[in-house]
Amino acid sequence: MDVRRRPQKPPRVAEDEPRTVSSSPPPKASDALPLPLYLTNAIFFTLFFSVAYYLLHRWRDKIRSSTPLHVVTLSEIAAIVSLIASFIYLLGFFGIDFVQSFITRASNDAWDLDDEAVNAAAIIAARPPPTPLPKLVAHEPIITALSTVEDEEIIKSVVDGSIPSYSLESKLGDCKRAALIRREALQRVTGRSLQGLPLDGFDYESILGQCCEMPVGYVQIPVGIAGPLLLDGFEYSVPMATTEGCLVASTNRGCKAIYVSGGAVSTLLRDGMTRAPVVRFSTAKRASELKFFLEDPNNFDTMAVVFNRSSRFARLQSIRCSLAGKNLYIRFCCSTGDAMGMNMVSKGVQNVLEFLQSDFPDMDVIGISGNFCSDKKPAAVNWIEGRGKSVVCEAIIKEEVVKKVLKTSVASLVELNMLKNLTGSAIAGALGGFNAHAANIVSAIYIATGQDPAQNVESSHCITMMEGVNDGKDLHVSVTMPSIEVGTVGGGTQLASQSACLNLLGVKGASKESPGSNSRLLATIVAGSVLAGELSLMSAIAAGQLVKSHLKYNRSSRDITKATS
Repeated sequence: MDVRRRPQKPPRVAEDEPRTVSSSPPPKASDALPLPLYLTNAIFFTLFFSVAYYLLHRWRDKIRSSTPLHVVTLSEIAAIVSLIASFIYLLGFFGIDFVQSFITRASNDAWDLDDEAVNAAAIIAARPPPTPLPKLVAHEPIITALSTVEDEEIIKSVVDGSIPSYSLESKLGDCKRAALIRREALQRVTGRSLQGLPLDGFDYESILGQCCEMPVGYVQIPVGIAGPLLLDGFEYSVPMATTEGCLVASTNRGCKAIYVSGGAVSTLLRDGMTRAPVVRFSTAKRASELKFFLEDPNNFDTMAVVFNRSSRFARLQSIRCSLAGKNLYIRFCCSTGDAMGMNMVSKGVQNVLEFLQSDFPDMDVIGISGNFCSDKKPAAVNWIEGRGKSVVCEAIIKEEVVKKVLKTSVASLVELNMLKNLTGSAIAGALGGFNAHAANIVSAIYIATGQDPAQNVESSHCITMMEGVNDGKDLHVSVTMPSIEVGTVGGGTQLASQSACLNLLGVKGASKESPGSNSRLLATIVAGSVLAGELSLMSAIAAGQLVKSHLKYNRSSRDITKATS
C-alpha cells in the first residue's frame, strides 16, 4: 500500500462558471513618491552620475599619487553613500513595475496551466514505460560510454569538420563528455587506438581555459618522495614526479648525507621576474633618447607608479635597456608575490608602454617580449643577472658520512668536481651548466608541484662547488642557482595533484602573512634538493657505481602495457 500523500489541489472552477477578475490596476512604485515622478527621476539620475564621476576622478588622482584607495575623506564618504542611495532608488523604480506585472500575468494564467497539466499527465500516463539504457561495464571499450545517438552524430560532425574539435566544451557544456567525443573522433581520423591513455579519474573542468586545450586524457607520472631534507633547520619531504629510475633514490641518499651532517643552509640573493619588450624608432638617436630617459633615476618613481597599477603585488625593481641599431630592448624586473609572475609583469610593461606613447609618439612597439627577458631559453643575461629567485645553498658533509653513506672520499669528490663540472663544462662551452644533473631534480619537482616544465631551461642554471675543509677531512659543497622560476599560485599549481604536493611542502597557495614567502621557500627547497642530487650522483661516479645502479634500477624488461590490461 502506497502511504505517500499527494499535495491537495484547490477546488476547480466549473467551465461555465464565470471567473471574477479585478479591473482596478495594481499599485505602482511611483504612487508613494511625494514629488512628481519626472522631478524625482531627474534628481536621482543627476545624483548618481555626478557622484560616480566625482569618485572616479578622486580615485584616479589617488592612483597617480600612490595614495591607498581605502583612505577616504568625509566628502568621499558622503559621495559613496549618495551613490548607493541613488542606485537603490533607480534599481527599485525600474524593477518593481516589472515584477508586479510578471506576478499579475502569472496569477491570471495559473488556472489555464493547471488544466493543461492535467491533460498532459493523462497523456504521459498512457505512454508505455521507457526502455532503460544498458549499464556500462568497467572492462568494455571506451566507445560504450557513448550511450546516445546524439553523441554518435557529434563524433561524425567532428570527423567531417563541420564541428571544430576545440568548440566541444562550449557547445556541450560538459568537459568530460567533450574529451570523450574528441578522443573517439581522433581515433577514427588517425586509425590509431588511444587504449592505455586514461580518461576517467580526472577533473576536466579544472583545466578549462587555463591549463590545457582540447584534452583527450591525461598521462600518469609516478611521484616519489626524497627526504627528509634538513634545510635551514626544518625538514621537508620532497615530491618528485619522474620516470627515470634511480633519480629519487639517489636524491634521497643525498638528503640522508646532508641530514646526518647537520643540514644545509640556503640564502635568497634576489627575487624578481623580468619581461623585455622591443620597440623601434626611425633613428638610433631617437631610440637612445628613450634609453637615457628610462635609465635616469629621476624618472624611475614615475615609471614605478605606472607599472605597479597592474597588481597589488607587482613592484617594479629596475629597468635596464640595450640598444641594437634603432631597436631598443627594455628589461623590466619586478617582484610578483607568490605567483611565478609572467602575466603580472607583462601587464605592468603594457601600462608603461602606453604611458610612454604620450612623450614618444613615434615609438613603434614591435613585441611585448623581445627575448632579452629571457624566458625558456639559455641566456647569459639570466646566468649573470638572474631571473625569478636567485638562491645559493651549502652544506658541510663530515668525513665519516662521505665514507659510510656516499661510499667515496673527500679528495675524490673535489677532484671529480673540478675536472667534470668545472673544466669539462668549460670545454663544452656550457652556459650555466656547471653541474652534474641539476635539471633532473628541477624537472621532477616542477612537474610534481605544477610549475612550467619548460622553464627548467633557465631554472637549471647551476654551478656546483666542492672543496675540502677542516684540514681536508670534511667536504664543503654548494650550489648557486640564479634563475629559479617558481610560484605557488596560478597555472598548474591549483590542480588537485599538484596542489597536494605543494601542501606536503607547506607552501600551498599564497601567504597571507608575508606575500611572496611561499614561492621563495619553494625556491630554496628546489636548491636544497639539487644540492642533495649533486652530492649523491657525484659520489656514485667517483665510486664507480653509476653504471651498476642504472643497470639494476633503470633497465626493467617488464611489459607494462600487458600488466595494465
